[in-house]
This record gives sequence, structure tokens and C-alpha cells, in this order.
Amino acid sequence: MPAPRMTLPTQAVLRTLLAHPSHEFYGLELCAAAGLASGTIHPILARLETLGWLASRWEELDPHEAGRPRRRYYSLTSDGAVQANRALAQADARVAKLGFLRPGLAGGQP
Repeated sequence: MPAPRMTLPTQAVLRTLLAHPSHEFYGLELCAAAGLASGTIHPILARLETLGWLASRWEELDPHEAGRPRRRYYSLTSDGAVQANRALAQADARVAKLGFLRPGLAGGQP
């Protein structure tokens, strides 16, 4: 299964989900926790779900009674957690290598 592009926003989403592996996040809650905008989060969530890293479900709620739209909740699958940890470790290793190759960048010593 291919990994998504490990952009900084994708990494932020994955790190947030991994920090709370049993929690189901709805979109705006995940936006706040990851510090990202809704327009950034939702395409990432769609890609991760297509890859099988996330599962989602719609809450069972009458929007008229609640006075708000239904929320879609997302959580990591067990395989998604493994893949996310692996992808983040590889991304961290690339950053560390960049700092080693080019001192002063990515936390490398000048």
C-alpha cells in the first residue's frame, strides 16, 4: 500500500491521531487539535481513508433536533497506525539526514 505524501500538514494530522489512538475525531475537532484549517484537513482525511489508514463513520443524530449538521468521525485503523508510525519515522529520518548533510538546517549544528 503506497504512503501518502508526507507533507507537514499530513504529518500534523497523523501525529494528532497517533497521540490519541482510541479517540474518534470529527473534522473541526481535528482541525483545532492539529492547528490546521478545514480546507487542509479534509483532503488529507479523504486520502488517508482511501489508503485504509483511517475509518470513518457518520454520527447518528437528527440534525434538526441537534441544531447542527451531523459530524463525520475519523479514527486510525490498526494497520493505519502501523503505517503512520512507519511513515513518520521515515519523514523524521529524512529531516535528520538533511540536518546532517547541511548543518544549520533542520536542527543540524552550525
